Amino acid sequence: MGVVVAFGEEEADANRAFLALRELVAGEMAQTDEFILSRMQSQVNMIPELAGHLIRSGGKRLRPMLTLAAMKMCGYEGEHQVRLASSVEFLHTATLLHDDVVDESSLRRGIATANELWGNSASVLVGDFLLSRAFQLMVEIGCLRILEILSQAAGVIVEGEVLQLERSGDIATTEDTYLRIITAKTATLFAAACQAAAVIAGRPKAEEEALESYGKNLGIAFQLVDDALDYSAAQASFGKTIGDDFREGKITLPVVLSYRRGSDHDRAFWRRVMQPGMQNADDLARAAQLMTQHKALSGTIERARHYGAMAQDALAIFPDGQEKAVLSGIVDFCISRAH
Repeated sequence: MGVVVAFGEEEADANRAFLALRELVAGEMAQTDEFILSRMQSQVNMIPELAGHLIRSGGKRLRPMLTLAAMKMCGYEGEHQVRLASSVEFLHTATLLHDDVVDESSLRRGIATANELWGNSASVLVGDFLLSRAFQLMVEIGCLRILEILSQAAGVIVEGEVLQLERSGDIATTEDTYLRIITAKTATLFAAACQAAAVIAGRPKAEEEALESYGKNLGIAFQLVDDALDYSAAQASFGKTIGDDFREGKITLPVVLSYRRGSDHDRAFWRRVMQPGMQNADDLARAAQLMTQHKALSGTIERARHYGAMAQDALAIFPDGQEKAVLSGIVDFCISRAH
């Protein structure tokens, strides 16, 4: 019950790419982590407790690291690296808190979610607090264009989440609609995190657009792999249970492809199990079997590779160097998670 892709040296190279990214921005990320902790403080004790629980839960900090690496590639030497990276991470963390409430998730990376420990109301409100911190940092940076990019991203992310909620259980969802959802709810912040780096460095419009394209396509590839992993045994290595999306009735690309390629009998199965309260104990195994039969998981990974290649192509405008190589390599890292 898993994704069948190449394994071995390719995966090792991809893991080295993530380590290279972490090493490239290690100093700035240490400062960013300290800065985030300082800006989470509040006289209301629950706020730093709840926010700190999520931030310390083992996330890779991929989005702020991409921002910092892109700033390095763009030659930025100003004083706002940490503020911009922190703003990106606060936005991301706020969306995680809200997502876990909407999805009624009890675990994230193998650790109890904030809503499981403190309740839905507290999670939503602390998420709002972190959003306010993100916008405070944007104002401190003093660049109206960055405020425009990140605030627009925040709105688009919510639109994507609402569209996904609206289409929950709708087996007629098309691949185009699915791509609209993941572009909005995931790729938008990747794109904004990278694009803002070019803006703060005062780079030409062409470089700004290139980094926006890099981030967007990387984000799409990232989410495609995540959605394939929900039906893969490899999911356990990320501290998540297999089949969360399935149980929540989320129409992801593996479901879309399985439904489209299946027989009438197969489609009847999908119409039933995507409805609330209609799943049986053995339905997840059946779903995974159909995905393997109709090559829905491998098809999803193939599409991830396609968007990953577009992300790498977007970097062509930049001169060769360590930063460019690291950003290119992180595409392979994101896709290698399917192993």
